[in-house]
Amino acid sequence: MTSAIPESPMAVPDAGVVDRAGAARSLGAGAPVLAFDVGGTDIKSALFDADGTALDLRRTPTPGGSGDRTAAVMERLGVLAAEYRTAFPSIEPRAVGLVVPGIVDPDAGIGVFASNMGWRESPIRDLASARLGLPVAFDHDVRAASWAEHVLGGARAYDDSVVLVIGTGIAGALIIGGVPYTAGGYAGEIGHSPIADGPICPCGARGCLEAVASAGAITRRYAEATGVIPDGARDVIARASGGDSVAAEIWESALDALALSLAQLTAVIAPQAIVIGGGLSRAGDVLFDELRHRLTARLSFHRIPDLVPAQLSGNAGILGAALRARELA
Repeated sequence: MTSAIPESPMAVPDAGVVDRAGAARSLGAGAPVLAFDVGGTDIKSALFDADGTALDLRRTPTPGGSGDRTAAVMERLGVLAAEYRTAFPSIEPRAVGLVVPGIVDPDAGIGVFASNMGWRESPIRDLASARLGLPVAFDHDVRAASWAEHVLGGARAYDDSVVLVIGTGIAGALIIGGVPYTAGGYAGEIGHSPIADGPICPCGARGCLEAVASAGAITRRYAEATGVIPDGARDVIARASGGDSVAAEIWESALDALALSLAQLTAVIAPQAIVIGGGLSRAGDVLFDELRHRLTARLSFHRIPDLVPAQLSGNAGILGAALRARELA
């Protein structure tokens, strides 16, 4: 689908956040809040009004530079917040939702570690609250996205679910009994669970799921094996369907690794559903049908979870940030 987030830093007011099906997705009635989804490349932001509609949903570059980017990010958030207040003077946000990548301790408000942002043990929540003059709900970006899927999207029918985002890497989050399970920010690192003895993952461990079965890994492995750079993971999948034996071997190994990881999650956590998003999820039935078959074949007495596509696409993080902010408002 076409992104609902304009590329221009100064976007026009938007009618809402668009989900994967192309329908406008509102938070519903509640307090007005500001929401920020900070990534290594860009910051998604929006002002949500009392009807839950995202106003001026935009994407702006994340401040660059080497080392710890915390101070620069706080300054950028302050500028954005001031711009929203100028553009919409009649809407007074009562709280801020802020989500970031890396290892995040939401209870302590600490960005424990993020290699792409340069911070370690950074008191991001308190710094943001001081800069913005509002209470700040602070969380991990994928965990916030999973919460949005739980409240508004593919996981809303389930109390116990795993949300898995398969893109350049693999990220995950756990919701147990309708509550996110965080373990001080360390839970949900499904992409870095070991499923083999190799290859070496960029994180430094061996045989991480992400190093075998992410969209980035599938693309990289095919290029390394053939010398041909494919047009992403879906191109590799198409080549496999077209009889390319190298592509088929890589795709089969990725499916087996994903099925093994899902089987481990099923045996240990017994989720009612595993919600899969990210770029690879757009492969559709060729992914979901294969995973259902392989997961069922691996297990016996276990409760087989529903495998369902995420519904909120790239907007889940900003929606999750807004939902978290409303809990403080």
